[in-house]
Amino acid sequence: MLEGALVITGPTASGKSSLAIELAKHVDLEIISADSVQVYRGMDIGAAKPPQAILESIPHHLISVRQPTETYSAAEFRKDILKLVPEIRGRGRLPVIVGGTMLYLKILKQGLAELPKADQTIRQEINELAREKGWESVYQELKSIDPDSARRIKPTDSQRLQRAIEVYRLAGATMTELQKIEPSPCPFPLKEVGILPFDRTKLHESISRRFHLMLERGFVEEVVALKSNSCNHRELPAMRAVGYRQIWSYLDGDIDYQNMVRTSIFATRQLAKRQYTWLRNWENMIFMDKPDLTEVLKII
Repeated sequence: MLEGALVITGPTASGKSSLAIELAKHVDLEIISADSVQVYRGMDIGAAKPPQAILESIPHHLISVRQPTETYSAAEFRKDILKLVPEIRGRGRLPVIVGGTMLYLKILKQGLAELPKADQTIRQEINELAREKGWESVYQELKSIDPDSARRIKPTDSQRLQRAIEVYRLAGATMTELQKIEPSPCPFPLKEVGILPFDRTKLHESISRRFHLMLERGFVEEVVALKSNSCNHRELPAMRAVGYRQIWSYLDGDIDYQNMVRTSIFATRQLAKRQYTWLRNWENMIFMDKPDLTEVLKII
């Protein structure tokens, strides 16, 4: 068995979790989620959490560990991983880190050398919000997720407001949190496998099929339940996750059902595009076009 931990990553809907579950039939392992949405309780269908039967049969970690009103940062992920991996190794099992939140994995591997690069799609979303509700609304969103940055940034400073919100949406962690993380290599070896489908068209088809399946399984009803909790609101970082924010807008009457479906699938494809960009620049990643259990068994 390899030392340290195995990482299985890739764009959304590429088959990461299924590969890890198949691997568990051959290797004594425990799975650690590297997904910034799966950490939240009550966000099951839209986060593509494994079925309950799988969660009960294979040890999983960092799933449903926060309420949607709480935050969970990349720094907390790194701290949890550095604790979990030695514990799992001590039980004689292989730690398998599975997920597509790339900043989590980057910070695990090397700490933080730089903030995420600008993303035009997210900037456009922020600008549209500002046009509809004003920059004061953008400022209030920043105030709710990153009070420290909000104290430093004036409500009229649109450029800095935009960047602070953009960083959070890209990273799943605030600018304040990220700036505190010093570059420092992971203290144990990581064998990293990236599922990177060569055919984007097939991946886009998989994204569309999966979203429609989520709807059949009750994704809208899941958001209705979240919405019925008075503690939750649409500006919470958790509720801005892909799919959740579009369904919330549909339930508020801002968009119709067909537009909700279309924009959710588009947003998921944009997420996959950003994940491709991260992975192409990843050093020492073992890439495969599709989930390949035989090749992974050779690696470990």
